[in-house]
Amino acid sequence: MRKTEVLAPANNLEVLKIAVLYGADAVYIGGEAFSLRAKATNFTFEEMKEGIAFAHEHNVKVYVTANILAHNKDIAEAEAYFNELKEVKPDAVLISDPGMFMTAKRVCPEIDIHISTQANNTNYETFLFWHDMGAKRVVAARELSLSELKEIREKIPEDMEIEAFIHGAMCISYSGRCLLSNYLIGRDANQGECTHPCRWKYALVEEKRPGEYMPILENERGTYIFNSKDLCMVDHLPDLIDAGVDSLKIEGRMKSALYTATIARTYRKAIDDLSESREKYEQNMQWYKDEIEGCTYRNFTTGFFYGKPSEEAQLYEGETYISKYTYLGTVAGETENGLYCIEQKNKFSVGEEIEIMKPDGRDVPTKVISIKDEEGNDMPSCPHPKQKLFIELSEKCDIFDILRRREEED
Repeated sequence: MRKTEVLAPANNLEVLKIAVLYGADAVYIGGEAFSLRAKATNFTFEEMKEGIAFAHEHNVKVYVTANILAHNKDIAEAEAYFNELKEVKPDAVLISDPGMFMTAKRVCPEIDIHISTQANNTNYETFLFWHDMGAKRVVAARELSLSELKEIREKIPEDMEIEAFIHGAMCISYSGRCLLSNYLIGRDANQGECTHPCRWKYALVEEKRPGEYMPILENERGTYIFNSKDLCMVDHLPDLIDAGVDSLKIEGRMKSALYTATIARTYRKAIDDLSESREKYEQNMQWYKDEIEGCTYRNFTTGFFYGKPSEEAQLYEGETYISKYTYLGTVAGETENGLYCIEQKNKFSVGEEIEIMKPDGRDVPTKVISIKDEEGNDMPSCPHPKQKLFIELSEKCDIFDILRRREEED
């Protein structure tokens, strides 16, 4: 059986390390240029160097995105960028533009090239073209079905890898080729500046009746005609493997450490369970689903994997995300007197019952015994996020353990 890779996103150095420790086989990141997530934190070269070294120490690969659709002015800068990438030694660069491909191939031939979904990879001849050009992997367009992927696998060389998105936000436009953001806001999604207008609420206005807003597919939550459910394939992994997918890609370079840890850990366990036996995988299915629902999500769909989805299966009836857990912080270290250092992400208080999320799949209940600020002053609660705190817990923590609080359901 082909080895199946769990590929997780990371938008900063902390999240990269968490992805590595929580089960990813590979992590994809963006630098400060040429990435389609310009609004993400992204990595400086020093951070990239540290992150790649950390990942390689744990036998995890790192892929760097350079998947904008380039203009003339970008090419000279890209050449300099790829020269710098040679120093940090990522395992691959992710590219969609042929000009960027040729530049990378010339400047850093020792680094593998993966072809982004942005290149509209929808048939086996496209895969064969990129293979002949020297690409190691192609990311399948989200519009492909499992049967199409299986046919592609049968018609491409064994050494060519197929990567497919299997979890996260769906783009309303064909393989990410969206002009909405550029047209409405002047920020080009194909240059990494998407403002996600597909999540906005829309109405129809007739030219001669300005100010009269007519709803489109209205329901009690509003009108969100471009708004897709999130993709989730955790209960269909055997079909993905049977289709010949080598890398299971998790969307989310704009998401939190809690999201990355939760989804990477869940798919890691699911793949490991399936490798052991189909029975174990099916027995643990409810655990996978419960875990995935433990972080922010939007209701789920299987996308195009089983054919073109119906409107009911695809469209989400509101803009609101669902969140059953709140991310409180990640353990950054331990003091001599047993306090744990964290950067607080959300409010919590002394006496609260929270959870320690472990990389091995355990969720350990614990109680907040005390909270101190950087000066050592006691605090009953910590209302202001992004401050450094020292906390005492009733249970033992390790560095990079994630602290979260389960929220009461309505």
